[in-house]
Amino acid sequence: MTGDWHEVRAALANSHYNARTVGGLAQDTGLAREHVEALLDQHRSEVRRIKTGSRRVLYSLRAGPTVTSQQAERFGHLERLRESGVDPYPPRFEVTHGVRELREEYGALPADELEATRPLVATAGRVVSIRSFGKATFLVLSGGGGRMQVYVRRQPRDGGEQQEGDSLSEDEFRVFRQIEDGDHVGVSGRVFRTRTNELTVWASRVTVLAKCLEPLPEKWHALTDVETRYRQRYLDLIVNDDSRRVFETRARVVARLRSFLDARGYLEVETPMMQPVAGGALARPFVTHHNALDLPLYLRVAPELYLKRLVVGGLERVYEINRNFRNEGISTRHNPEFTMLEFYEAYSHAEALMTLTEEMLSSVAREVLDGEESGPFGDESISYARPFRRLRLRDAVREAASERLGTEVAEADLRQRDSAAKLAERLGVAVPPHAGAGRIAAALFEELSEDALVQPTFVHDFPTEVSPLSKQRPDDPDTVERFELYVARMEIANGFTELNDPAEQRRRFEAQLAARAGGDGESHAMDEDYLRALAYGLPPTGGEGIGIDRLVMLLANRPSIRDVILFPLLRPARTGPREGE
Repeated sequence: MTGDWHEVRAALANSHYNARTVGGLAQDTGLAREHVEALLDQHRSEVRRIKTGSRRVLYSLRAGPTVTSQQAERFGHLERLRESGVDPYPPRFEVTHGVRELREEYGALPADELEATRPLVATAGRVVSIRSFGKATFLVLSGGGGRMQVYVRRQPRDGGEQQEGDSLSEDEFRVFRQIEDGDHVGVSGRVFRTRTNELTVWASRVTVLAKCLEPLPEKWHALTDVETRYRQRYLDLIVNDDSRRVFETRARVVARLRSFLDARGYLEVETPMMQPVAGGALARPFVTHHNALDLPLYLRVAPELYLKRLVVGGLERVYEINRNFRNEGISTRHNPEFTMLEFYEAYSHAEALMTLTEEMLSSVAREVLDGEESGPFGDESISYARPFRRLRLRDAVREAASERLGTEVAEADLRQRDSAAKLAERLGVAVPPHAGAGRIAAALFEELSEDALVQPTFVHDFPTEVSPLSKQRPDDPDTVERFELYVARMEIANGFTELNDPAEQRRRFEAQLAARAGGDGESHAMDEDYLRALAYGLPPTGGEGIGIDRLVMLLANRPSIRDVILFPLLRPARTGPREGE
């Protein structure tokens, strides 16, 4: 009777219970229909017992004591594995090939060659599919970005002919029937091709490596809830192959950026993430505190001032792939924690950096887009072929404002505070009361011009007022040698000829402090040590920052920055009913 129940329980473990008929179970197990019905009654009572007994364990895993029937079933399989003396979480399993490696090594071999050599392998992965046909079962394992079919067969009860090692014993098969989709398993066996020519491992041994206690999303619906994908990235990566490819693309982008700069003599460095002065960008910082030193600190908004200190010290070409933190809004293009590439080169300047950036991004695009220099982003096709378009910031504003107002707007209107403010009012663009002509021009650019910049475009010659770390043009003190690169309406890069005059830098810092006193929370703070470094002499230098997250968005064709960050910041998940429910 016990052995018969094991047979029925094993059959149920590999099917959707409600979808199975008593006749089907009787056929699978070879038992009488009336006997199967009696055992099913016993099975139903056991599910209730397992559900009650598992409540405490599940409560420690979840936010409440509710146990679904699928969870109870999985805990029942876990219990039966342990009752059989099987450790469902063993410490190790030696593999000879990963799933992807199996396909790479044997994928091109024909069936007759595999049959002649009968290569023995050991592989492991997560079960993503189970198809059972009585005494034979097919699994599909996922691992390393690849998939491999596994064939498992039970030894004939009548002792029929079967080559040793080609099938599982009754006891081994009983344990095997406790395996479900989502479980990690190790498989030992030989590689062959089925009648349909599918590369497959014929299992001589199957080892449970980690029991999956939560049901995976249904195969055909995958994981479509966006919030769940972001909050439970591990689940997203299990069921969505596209998500894995996005982060493989991200790794390739970072690797290519690094190799590009390494080949040109740049030195990769690391600078502090906790800083006594939040500098290097106009942004609101996160504030923290060092208890032992009783010292307020800021999470860095940019590594710029530290990297330029290194140039002062004689490291003429440096770069850092860094995490930055800005206590600002969240959107499809903004995450408070993000990754940037910043690099600095002595004896360079903004114009040279634009040329270098064209070369760099074209190279990255060819690496990621399989040799192509163009790729899709939403409904657009973006070309990364050189040269990129160049556009002066005030020209962009003037052209857009003239078109919107139906009358010519002169550049002089953007250089005086009163005329610039009146222009903004006519255009319906709000500007802060402390803003000068330069900040108003920058605000008008963001409002009027950014959305027209689809193909890669360098916007250059920024107002001095919004560029406290950039060097002024010799022929125009209201303008600095600065550029921003826009692609698909997004800012991707920001670079400039660095300001290296310590007296002028102090004056700029003081102007920023005055703006802060007027209510501008994003103004730059005074940094006396950086001024001291400049006093030792910063050679003419070009510096640039490239947003890696947005660059990956473009090259992976993803509309949201959250799609390309493994664990984006989100609001806390709701745990109770919504208002009105």
